[in-house]
Amino acid sequence: MLTRAAGLVAAFVAGLALVVAAVLVVRHLTAPSEPELPVVPEARRPVVEAAVRACTPLSVPLLAAQIDAESGWRPDADSGHAQGISQFSPVTWKEWGQDGDGDGKANVWEPRDAIPSQARYMCHLYEVVKAVPGSKTTLGATQLALAAYNAGPNAVLRARGVPKILETQDYVDKIVKDLLPKYRESEEKYQRSEAKHTSGASASPSGSSSAPPSGSSSTSPSTDPSATAPGDSPPATRRP
Repeated sequence: MLTRAAGLVAAFVAGLALVVAAVLVVRHLTAPSEPELPVVPEARRPVVEAAVRACTPLSVPLLAAQIDAESGWRPDADSGHAQGISQFSPVTWKEWGQDGDGDGKANVWEPRDAIPSQARYMCHLYEVVKAVPGSKTTLGATQLALAAYNAGPNAVLRARGVPKILETQDYVDKIVKDLLPKYRESEEKYQRSEAKHTSGASASPSGSSSAPPSGSSSTSPSTDPSATAPGDSPPATRRP
C-alpha cells in the first residue's frame, strides 16, 4: 500500500511539473517580443561619426534619427522636391552641399557628401535659431534646428518657434520623441559591445593592446569653428 501511494505521489508531481513547464512555454511563446531597435548601418557609421565631430550640438543618435526620418537611410530617396539620404532641395544643396569623399564634386546622391553637408547645415541652423525664444535649452534648440531644416530657417524666425505646419511639427516630434530615444539606446548598446571587444583584445595572451576597430571612435563631437557660420544670412528653405 505504501509503495502504491508513493507511486501516486510521484506521478502527481511529474504531472504537475509537466503542466508548469507547458504553462511556461506558452507564456514564452505568447509574450510580446521586445521591439527591435534601429541602428546606424555599419557602412554609414564612419561618415556619421566624422560628421558629428564637426558640430558640437550634434551626436550620433541625433544625426542618425534625422537621417532615418528624412530617408530611412536610402541614398536614392527622392520626394520630388528633396533628394538623397539627407533630403536636400536643389536650392539648399547648391549653397550647402560639399565634397565629402574627396572625388572633386559634391553629389547629393552620395552619402559621404550628403551626410557631412547635413551636419554642417544643421550646425549653421543651431546658430540661426539662437535668436528664437526657447533655444536656450538643449531640447529647445534641437527642436528649432530640426524645424528649420524641414521648413526653412526663415519660417522658424517668422514663427518665433516651431512653425504651425503639420508636416514640420510631425517631423520634429518623430525625431525627438520616437527615433532619438531609440537610437540613443541602440548606440549605448553598440558602445558597450565595442568596449567589450576592445577590452577582450587588450587582454589577449600577447599582452599587446589593439587599436579600436574602424568606426568605433567616441561619439562625443568636438568643436570646429569653421562648421558654423553665425554671420551668414539664413539660407533658402528646403521647400521649392
